[in-house]
Parts: sequence; structure tokens; C-alpha cells
Amino acid sequence: MKLIKAIGVAAGILFSFGAVAQQVSTTQSSNPSARPIPESDVLFKKTVWRKIDLREKQNRPLFSENREITKILIEAVKSGELVAYKTDSVNVPLSREEFLENMTAKDMGGGLTEEEIAAGFGQEEEEEDAWGAALGAEATQDAAPVSNEYFAKQLYLLELKENVVFDKKRSRMYHDIQTISIKVPSTLNPLGFEQTVGSFKMSDLVKVFRNNPETAIWYNAQNDAQHKNLADAFDLWLFSSYITKISNPGDRALGDIYGGGKKGLLAAQDALEALIEYEYSLWSY
Repeated sequence: MKLIKAIGVAAGILFSFGAVAQQVSTTQSSNPSARPIPESDVLFKKTVWRKIDLREKQNRPLFSENREITKILIEAVKSGELVAYKTDSVNVPLSREEFLENMTAKDMGGGLTEEEIAAGFGQEEEEEDAWGAALGAEATQDAAPVSNEYFAKQLYLLELKENVVFDKKRSRMYHDIQTISIKVPSTLNPLGFEQTVGSFKMSDLVKVFRNNPETAIWYNAQNDAQHKNLADAFDLWLFSSYITKISNPGDRALGDIYGGGKKGLLAAQDALEALIEYEYSLWSY
């Protein structure tokens, strides 16, 4: 009888341990961070948004020819290797078709007015349509469809979302990257504002970068033997960026609070210095 009870207790413990392990595994897989920090170890946390302009000289290693980081991400989504999300909250995944639609230039119309049609500006197109009809349906089917997708080189703007966390167990500040988003620059968008193509979990990006060591590289212009994997490049913070927003009750960007242009850049620099000063002040007595 005692043996049966002991077996029952052991089975209950193993079942509980398995349930806890499964819960931890599920939590870790859903965490966008590549190296999540336990909440019990977090003494201070601020969510920070940064912009990365890949045209900057310091960011050129992320944007080398035929190894553009945007090209790697786009191809990974097309192949099904990477999941894109609608926003940096990463709770609404995008289908492949929705992602491609986001990175396709929008046609703003711009058809001919009645006066232009009356002046005969549309006659050439009508003649071309007539020639196509005369050649038959096969000739028109052979023509390749025109794609309005943006090239990887055109998508030079990334947005990085991170948690600036002070880990009380390790007694240091960490920049815990949560997501990276591809943005359509306002200069390319006919609507005149930046538009998100897709957001990606950093934990998913690390897997993609590690699985593609030949293309997912941070190009070392000084030494071809010391190219870095993009996962390592983000760990080592080998890029330039500027702060655009810090978590606040109104969810407002620095540009909205302090104004755009030079005022926005000065506010971003002040925000960066304030975070550094906070870390230093923790060791003041």
C-alpha cells in the first residue's frame, strides 16, 4: 500500500514538473526577445523606439551589396522561414500576401481628366489596346505582369523596439531588443508618411540569421576574415540609431512632443543621455 502511494506521489510530481516545463517553454517561445530577462530580476525598465537609417556610413555593413538586411528579411518571409507581424506588438501575424501588399507601391490613380481625353491624350493607349486585341489573347498573356514592389535597396529605414532593462541580479543595464520593423520611407510613400511593411520578433530573426551565415553578415570593410553574423552585430550594437520615442502615458513620439527637425534630434540626444545618467546614478551613494 505504501509503495502504491509513493508511486502515486512521484507520478504527481512528475506531472506537475512537466506542466510547469511546458508552460515555461510556451512562454519563452512567445517572447520576442532573443534573451529574455526574468521579471523578478528587473529593477528598472523603459521601452525605447529607435530609427536605423541604413544609408548612414556606420550602417553600411548592414546594407552591403546583395546582402542587404531588408533583402534577407523579405526573402525569408517569401520562403515561409520568417513570420511578419502587423505592428511591433507582434500579436497579429501577416500572411505572405498581406506582407507583399504592404511593400508594393500604391497606385494613387491620376487618370486623365475630361479635358485631356477631349484633347486626344488617351488615343495612343486605345491604339495599343486595339493592336493587342488584333494579335490575340496569346500575345497578351505572354507579357510579364509589372510588379510595383519596392526593391530592398529602397527600404533603407528600420525601426527597432527595445526594453532598456537594469538587471539587479547582474547589476548592469541591458538593451533587450524586442522587434525590428521595416519601414517604407515617407519619400517613397505617395501618402507622405512612413508606413510599416512588417515587424519581426528578435527571437525569430536570430534563427534566420544563424541559418543563413553566408548572406546574413555584418560586412567588415577593414578585414574580410572578420565579417560578423547579423545576430552578433545586434548583440554587439554595431550600428547607429537615434531615439524617436520613449514609453509615456500619451504614447507620443519625441517629435510630437518637442517638434521635428533639430528640436527632435536634440530631444533624442537628451533622452539618450538621461538613460545613461540614470544607470550611473544607481552607483552613487
